[in-house]
Amino acid sequence: MLSDIEISQQTSIKKITEVAKTLRINAEGLIPYGHYKAKIDLASLNLTNKPDGKLILVTAISPTPPGEGKTTTTVGLGDALNHIGKQAAICLREPSMGPVFGMKGGATGGGYAQVVPMEDINLHFTGDFSAIALAHNLLSALIDNHIHQGNALGIDPRQITWKRVMDMNDRALRQIVVGLGGKVNGQTREDGFDIVVASEVMAIFCLSNSLKDLKQRLGNIVIGYGFDGHAIHARELKAHGAMAVLLKDAIKPNLVQSLEGTPALIHGGPFANIAHGCNSVIATKLALKLADYVVTEAGFGADLGAEKFIDIKCRKSGLQPAVCVIVATVRALKYHGGVEVRDLTPENLVAIKAGLVNLEKHVENITQHYNLPCVVAINRFTTDTESEIALIEASMGKRGVKVILAEHWAKGGAGAANLAHEVVRLAESTISSMHFVYEDADPLWEKMRKVATKIYGAADIIASRRIRALIDELQNDYGHYPICVAKTQSSFSTDATLKGAPKGHTVTIREVRLCAGAEFIVMLCDDIMTMPGLPKDPCATRIDIDDDGVVSGLY
Repeated sequence: MLSDIEISQQTSIKKITEVAKTLRINAEGLIPYGHYKAKIDLASLNLTNKPDGKLILVTAISPTPPGEGKTTTTVGLGDALNHIGKQAAICLREPSMGPVFGMKGGATGGGYAQVVPMEDINLHFTGDFSAIALAHNLLSALIDNHIHQGNALGIDPRQITWKRVMDMNDRALRQIVVGLGGKVNGQTREDGFDIVVASEVMAIFCLSNSLKDLKQRLGNIVIGYGFDGHAIHARELKAHGAMAVLLKDAIKPNLVQSLEGTPALIHGGPFANIAHGCNSVIATKLALKLADYVVTEAGFGADLGAEKFIDIKCRKSGLQPAVCVIVATVRALKYHGGVEVRDLTPENLVAIKAGLVNLEKHVENITQHYNLPCVVAINRFTTDTESEIALIEASMGKRGVKVILAEHWAKGGAGAANLAHEVVRLAESTISSMHFVYEDADPLWEKMRKVATKIYGAADIIASRRIRALIDELQNDYGHYPICVAKTQSSFSTDATLKGAPKGHTVTIREVRLCAGAEFIVMLCDDIMTMPGLPKDPCATRIDIDDDGVVSGLY
């Protein structure tokens, strides 16, 4: 059996100029980065009078070690819509090199439902993440330089909240000391690193509507506090202009394609467990002007990525999905039913029945709390049995939700044609009225409580006296902001070991971060880390290149 990268390397793909023509993008609107990838120059496009297409959101059950194939399904559904005669485009996040070299080994789909060129997309791509890291770290350098040069703004080095970033998993950099070596090297103080995808600059990048909006939001970043307790902004350091300059090309969406030539806009990439988990607003809105159907994904399950997609991205941008697709596998449901990874292949109806509570809760979130129509896509394996699938269909049938078997991994778009037909039926026959989980006017504490109790099934939330006081303090000036919860993706609870759909648990808020530029408040729960570490056996040890420049080990 061919690996994902071997399938990618053996497939003949179109020149990017040909892909652009399918979206009616002319040569003036395209900035090629070689033959197979390009940036789109929005200023050269006249899209004012073009009606928006329909937005399809792909989410999933709670992730498991066997994997569910959410990105693969997103790509396969885009191909399938084109296969049945619709004009479709795909919108994805850019992969972070942290998980590419850590746990994942790649994030461009799989089998015959991939976006390409997969090596480029998984690695440096068009340099967007490097530009975001540079813009972020420029602000870090300006902060320390300002203090070294006399500290006219009265920045308290003990209250600097702006860390540094890099696009790699490196636990040794979570907490560091800078400025060692004497006075010439600046103020000695504690500092640390986050991964680029957790940077507020990444969040701003993905939520901005224009370069002007981006620059203004960068200026609104709160970098820390003065000795008298007042907030200090990036604009006071006169940093936001230069930061925007570093991002002037990155903010243009990237165009690539699937193995079947479906246009794919891949732009931005915040994590969903520590950030808001959605590709850029600019790319999504552009795709909706260029295609009749746009398939996008939100990170991890409907409790994390989909909640933030709706409560942050849609709230801020006015976007609204027409249909949601929840991806699951028989193997993953068995895992949520208590079966170990090594025992997932044999038929096990007892485990399926026990694990279905996880899928049922995600469906409840979509249909009841977000008030959106949905379909369940079973990413099919050859070991799945008819009895196992029938059990899933019966459970979803009681909830008025169809279950569609999809074989896009093995068959490409043709393998997801039935899923595409159901998505079109729902999109054309249903008038959705999306609900937010909380209102803008709700206090921050109540927003967090509603997400925890409604979406996670928790009994309540708690925080230390210090954290509760900080939330109350932020309420005064920022209480109208949405919240962005950072928690484990592996469970509805904050305990990654709790499978299925635990209820009645308590969510502990460990830390709170103000993102005034992104315009949300991050609530970090329990031990979630904003700088991941590498696993014992990192994927980096299996990635290689031969004498002819052919890459192997990505998947």
